[in-house]
Amino acid sequence: MTHVLDARGLLCPLPVLKTRKRLSALDAGERIAVTTDDPAAVVDMPHYCRESGHHLVESRAEGAEMHWLIEKR
Repeated sequence: MTHVLDARGLLCPLPVLKTRKRLSALDAGERIAVTTDDPAAVVDMPHYCRESGHHLVESRAEGAEMHWLIEKR
């Protein structure tokens, strides 16, 4: 099951903080799809995944939005 988090309209560091909170409730192997529109997320989300050990499965831009698929490790 892939969980969904809409973080549009939130500015740094809120998209990462909300993602971290939602991931903490998931089991290893579960995924969360996050949508952001904060330009800083392009740096923040990959950095968060590297530092926390989660797997960034996919990141893609769609206009001003970024879509992230993260798997909890």
